[in-house]
Amino acid sequence: MKCLLLALALAGTTVTAFAADTPALPTTKAPAGAEVYIVSPKDGAVVGQDVTVVFGLKGMGVAPAGVKKEGTGHHHLLVDVKDLPAAGQPIPKDDQHLHFGNGQTETTIKLAPGKHTLQLELGDENHIPFEPAIVSKSVTITVK
Repeated sequence: MKCLLLALALAGTTVTAFAADTPALPTTKAPAGAEVYIVSPKDGAVVGQDVTVVFGLKGMGVAPAGVKKEGTGHHHLLVDVKDLPAAGQPIPKDDQHLHFGNGQTETTIKLAPGKHTLQLELGDENHIPFEPAIVSKSVTITVK
């Protein structure tokens, strides 16, 4: 690799390194008036460690990940996330970004005692946030 870079440099060819930020992928336009929201638990609720979260959606339908159907998306539950996932990038999949790519509209998660925030973000068939992003209000709960 060093020889290739040296040869390119000597030949006057510019070598560009990969950017730290990945270029944005194509985004799906959000339907006008689309809303995602948390049905339960309600903001300020005190709950046990097993928390059932019910997802709500208005102005769109739900379709599994990988299914391209206009006016649909699937849910991602953001747990204790301070900043929304980057626009034009797939929503991460980890302990704080839970994917419901089979079209699920509720889940039960286990949380440690203390305060937690829950927020939903709708993703398109490729887990990319819509443009503009379709996100719920953040709900703060206390786990006993």
